[in-house]
Amino acid sequence: MSESDPGDDSTQQTTPRDPYALGDHDGEGGPDDRAVFWADAVADEIEAREPSEPVVIKGAISPSGVPHLGNVNEIMRGYFVAESLRERGYEVQQVFTTDDRDPLRKLPRKLADLDGNIVDLGAVNAGALGQNLGRPYTDVPDPFGCCDSYGEHFSNLIADCAELLGVDIEIVSTTELYEDGSFEELTRHVLDNQDRARDVLGEYQDKVDADYVPFNPICGECGKVTETVTAVDTDAGTVEYRCTDMEAGDQVIDGCGHEGTATLREGKLPWRFEWPAGWDVLGVDFEPFGKDHAEGSWPSGVDIAENVFEIDPPVPMVYEWFTLDGEPFSSSEGHVVMVHDVLELLEPAVVRYFFSKDPSKARDFSIERLDQLVDDFDRTERLYFGEESGTEREEALGERAYPPSVRPTVADRFDDEFGEGSWRSVANDRTARETVDELLEDTYADRVRIPYTFAAVLGMFDDPELRTDVARKEGHLADDTPEWAVETAMERVDLASEWARRTDNEFNYELERATLPEADFDEATEAALDELADFVAEGHDGETIQGEIYETAKRHDVPIGDFFSAGYRLLFDETEGPQLGPFVAKLDREFVVERFRRNR
Repeated sequence: MSESDPGDDSTQQTTPRDPYALGDHDGEGGPDDRAVFWADAVADEIEAREPSEPVVIKGAISPSGVPHLGNVNEIMRGYFVAESLRERGYEVQQVFTTDDRDPLRKLPRKLADLDGNIVDLGAVNAGALGQNLGRPYTDVPDPFGCCDSYGEHFSNLIADCAELLGVDIEIVSTTELYEDGSFEELTRHVLDNQDRARDVLGEYQDKVDADYVPFNPICGECGKVTETVTAVDTDAGTVEYRCTDMEAGDQVIDGCGHEGTATLREGKLPWRFEWPAGWDVLGVDFEPFGKDHAEGSWPSGVDIAENVFEIDPPVPMVYEWFTLDGEPFSSSEGHVVMVHDVLELLEPAVVRYFFSKDPSKARDFSIERLDQLVDDFDRTERLYFGEESGTEREEALGERAYPPSVRPTVADRFDDEFGEGSWRSVANDRTARETVDELLEDTYADRVRIPYTFAAVLGMFDDPELRTDVARKEGHLADDTPEWAVETAMERVDLASEWARRTDNEFNYELERATLPEADFDEATEAALDELADFVAEGHDGETIQGEIYETAKRHDVPIGDFFSAGYRLLFDETEGPQLGPFVAKLDREFVVERFRRNR
């Protein structure tokens, strides 16, 4: 969602009014109780309006800073609603507007290159930004020098995020909508009805007086967006202006004082008008947006749509923000994670699944606890295939949330004719959808998931064949597991290993598997290790082994710290390590027994 106009700090807090009030889409009570999955509840609302095809789902963003995982909310929330509609036979188009005619108001502290690497402003041509404050993003040079403008650079990043997640979106530049005349008729309508426009906007924004003109020309002299219109001639399709200073947060961007004339294509509507204008131009049927727009922005958009443009607003949906490791996302502070980064830790299906969660609930995306997210996905998958039982609601929710989470993966895995990134190109193809769903129900049912933490343990082995052998010994792979399923299962190992490295958790160790580390122990320690090896050979869980380590050390009068160090020395050639009992329980038993006996 775009940044708000200057003056939004004084926005009156009002609530949406019927019939466009924001409903509860969590499937628990209220008018949407019939739908256990929130996306189905939204699709019900859209379908009730008897939309024409393609059904248009929209998202938006203003190009500033780093397009992080939180910014993907509108893409992914829209995706799940699109999939629900497509399952009902509708053709759906997802559009995503980059509000790139907005002026650059401040310098971001962090930027991202097209590979998703986050860099400090000092690592790029900061002057490309600093010398162009106040100009539209599409008129600001790309500080990386790889795209025609900073606006285009940002749009390419957003497009990459969607592509990496297998979601088909059409990026729409608002600059292009102005330049090709798409907004011209609506702009003229607003300027022909300025009194009405001022009356409506004045209900939501205090800084609307008799001199307010709902159009911001681009200065022909300095290229900055200015806010001072001195005359309007809609018959000629022009406005006269004076380039004055622009307030941008706690700073002022100086105007050049130039007086000139601009056409209706050489400027922009204020955002409060631009948002509903986009609904009309793009034929939007549904748009999700963050909770910051639920009060003030959405009601004003509805009011302007109905009483200025005389159009119907789309079906809305408010989503809660989520946090990153317990803290708000912040591009300016660098507290962000991009889709590119997340996909080095998780399968795309798991990332998509995260966004299938109820959007009305606040959640934390915790890098430290990604294993819990993966475990949740794996359980939902087992529920879907009937391999595990849950509550009636859990099973019903899994039935609806799982297929759209995994369809792009199935399409990529099995059907070469679709090609890489195939789901983006065939999502609206009913025949292709039937093929993918058949593959999902039949072939993909044979998939194998190695638990994420065990995959992190396997990541301690450098040898891919050894990883597979250990997975087989521990019963995660069977002799008749299809080769594609083995590949799918083992792909998780590198992801979990990278997670262990980044979080420096208990799995971030290099297991000395190939050779026995050199270590000299006294007789008491050797006897204790032999006894512990016998206990492990019997087969016990991690907590039981942990308790036995203490008891064995006591029986042999070995200091507990020294005994743990002995175990770490044999496994890692280190004196410290993870909690030993639960860790060795995750390794193949034969290896642990032989290592504690110092045989290999």
